Amino acid sequence: MTETRTTCPYCGVGCGVVASVEGGAVSVRGDETHPANFGRLCVKGSALGETTGLQGRLLRPVVDGAEVGWPQALGATGERLQAIIDKWGPQAVAFYASGQLLTEDYYVANKLMKGFIGAANIDTNSRLCMSSAVVGYKRAFGEDVVPCSYEDVENSDLVVLVGSNAAWTHPVLYQRLVQAKYNNPQMKVVVIDPRNTATCDIADLHLALAPGSDAGLFVGLLNLIQGADEWPVERVAAFCGLSPLDIGTFYDWFMTAPRAITLYTMGINQSTRGSDKCNAIINVHLASGKFNRQGCGPFSLTGQPNAMGGREVGGLANQLAAHMNFEPDDLSRVARFWGTERLAQTPGLMAVELFDAIARGEVKAVWIMGTNPAVSLPDSHAVCQALAACPLVIVSEVMQETDTSRFAHIRLPAQGWGEKNGTVTNSERRISRQRAFLPAPGEAKPDWWIIAQVAKRLGYGEAFAWEHPRDIFCEHAALTAFENNGERALNLGELVTLSREEWDALEPYQWCAGHFPHRRIVPVIPSLPTAGINTLYPLMLNTGRIRDQWHTMTRTGYVARLMQHIAEPLVDICRSDAARYGVCEGQLARIASPRGVMVARIHINDAQKAGELFIPMHWNAQFSRQGKVNALVEGRVDLVSGQPESKQTAVRILPWQPGWQGELYARDVPELPSFVYWWRKATRLTLAGDKPFQPWVMDYASGRGWQLQVAQTGERSSVLAWHNGELMLAFWEGTARPELAHPVIEAAFQSPPLTPAARHALLNGQGVGEVVDPGRIICSCFSVGENAIREAIAGGCGSISALGGRLRCGTNCGSCVPELKALFG
Repeated sequence: MTETRTTCPYCGVGCGVVASVEGGAVSVRGDETHPANFGRLCVKGSALGETTGLQGRLLRPVVDGAEVGWPQALGATGERLQAIIDKWGPQAVAFYASGQLLTEDYYVANKLMKGFIGAANIDTNSRLCMSSAVVGYKRAFGEDVVPCSYEDVENSDLVVLVGSNAAWTHPVLYQRLVQAKYNNPQMKVVVIDPRNTATCDIADLHLALAPGSDAGLFVGLLNLIQGADEWPVERVAAFCGLSPLDIGTFYDWFMTAPRAITLYTMGINQSTRGSDKCNAIINVHLASGKFNRQGCGPFSLTGQPNAMGGREVGGLANQLAAHMNFEPDDLSRVARFWGTERLAQTPGLMAVELFDAIARGEVKAVWIMGTNPAVSLPDSHAVCQALAACPLVIVSEVMQETDTSRFAHIRLPAQGWGEKNGTVTNSERRISRQRAFLPAPGEAKPDWWIIAQVAKRLGYGEAFAWEHPRDIFCEHAALTAFENNGERALNLGELVTLSREEWDALEPYQWCAGHFPHRRIVPVIPSLPTAGINTLYPLMLNTGRIRDQWHTMTRTGYVARLMQHIAEPLVDICRSDAARYGVCEGQLARIASPRGVMVARIHINDAQKAGELFIPMHWNAQFSRQGKVNALVEGRVDLVSGQPESKQTAVRILPWQPGWQGELYARDVPELPSFVYWWRKATRLTLAGDKPFQPWVMDYASGRGWQLQVAQTGERSSVLAWHNGELMLAFWEGTARPELAHPVIEAAFQSPPLTPAARHALLNGQGVGEVVDPGRIICSCFSVGENAIREAIAGGCGSISALGGRLRCGTNCGSCVPELKALFG
């Protein structure tokens, strides 16, 4: 067995993991020595070994639908890009990158686009999550410097979480906070969020403010700190929809706490006024002196594993590299360092405007690297239309099929986690090594290598002649130190001379944030969201992540245990709104905006506020039909940061009672007819529709010579298809979604030939023998279901610790603890 210390590829916490390979099987555990997590992992990190298979992988380059070798693919990429540049100029070309890239990949892409193609049209999906935070820091400090570390969270007297469901989105850091509060019962935790989320489990105060009103709350606090009277508590209360008493409590705690830290993320950033909201938070820390000392400061949590690394190398269209800007001195410095006369002189197109430019025909070629904008960008139907009309779409991707790659003229197979070699930087500015421990499958190549090879074909080979990712890292480090003279906080000068052996053995390294070119309070005028509700669209939609899934599911969606907790798009709605709009628990509904419509299942959530809905953002055309929530979201952006407002969209909801609903299991999933709505759930598909589907199933199975077993009981019917004693396909349908013993069905596809009695029971969706249905999975780490938990509670387990001792639930990442508490009722 071999073990490799590497870094988790999910959220910005940047957890260290130890990957073990034995007999081809990969397992992971937390790295006890890594200062980000000290051995803890969330359920997604714990399941990383289950994502390293080759199911659905893109293994060879594809040009115009045909597999080709690398020489032909690189030649076609270079020739077509050059032809567009020659005819339309460099501004007709754009790159769209990802916080999933390694720092070395990012550096090479930025250097090629800005330094040698000569336009700044390289942006990244980090624009969708972190760009408002970048603006906030730059306006306040003169540089994109995050002034906090994880130790500050543990050593504070008041921790404020704003627009952050950290219990689900940054679970390992959240568990460090849980432990810190346990160790220091005097610590206060305030959660500021319209939703009552799992993060509220440890809150001493939850401020369920009106969506988008955060700036008013912090401007009021700043007024109090400064002795001003423009935003008194009463005005703040009216603006935010909060009680003056609760606001007064929060303000009093902040004013009197010796140390206070504010953690904020997408609920702040993803707004048309996101930059101002970030500065409103930073302002109160500067004005109160709760800044740049232990346990204090404004701490933006990054959403992706290398969003910070992308910010360091200039991966955003309005940055140069190494925290430099489009200013004369910086432009001269970068051009001289890179040895180029073609350096872009002005900022490029940011994500939403980039795809708008593609739609207008101004950008003729786009190279998309490691991301899925056809799902993740707002107004996704318009994005798809733009890509469909674009003359040249190049996609570097791990997976063969994504919503975006179906528009690609050229598809280039990239290496995945476990195969890549480089570095990432987490939320607290800590650089960690991501080390390869698996051979690259097929012809997959590192992203940096692909970009450098194309650069050579464009005539820039001398500037892209690296032989190893260490060489790229050291060049990046040298640029951060070049003519720095202490003027820029980002300075990796002491890493410039690392040998390959030293770079390969590099321990987690945190660069200093003690230097701030200036400290400026930025005036903020609070305003409410522009997406006002109306008679046609009377509800406000909020979107976000759920506990066990990641981005657009290209990695997590194929892992069975990560599909156990929430397996299909859900819409959270409060009980009074459910009654008002005629929907009930478990029913399907259509949610619509002026831009599109999606289908989701109703979840009545008593913690949801009236007039507001919540829908996860993960589902896409690979895992559902009409399940993309971003098809509803308008492309409104913050005018400074360019970040879309993903949190407030006016929508309406209508119940949908299909003619039938069903569950389909198949060894090989057939291509379904267009009249069927479906949701892929790792081992099965949930289906619904109005046109009869069972005849299609029977024709499909009969056409393959399979033996059919059919039953009809009232409004419920079922079909089993057998071949040589093996179960090939199973389908159940009814007017409501059939209640089935899914573990029994899964076992039937794996077990030896069944007895006649077992076949008959299976036809009814049940089983005989010892297979037990655990019920709805609560703890994904150990696959513990609600039925087993309720049985344990009835059997005498009277606490969370007792449940953990008997069933192990809640003992790993802790994300399920709030739901476990709810079961005690």
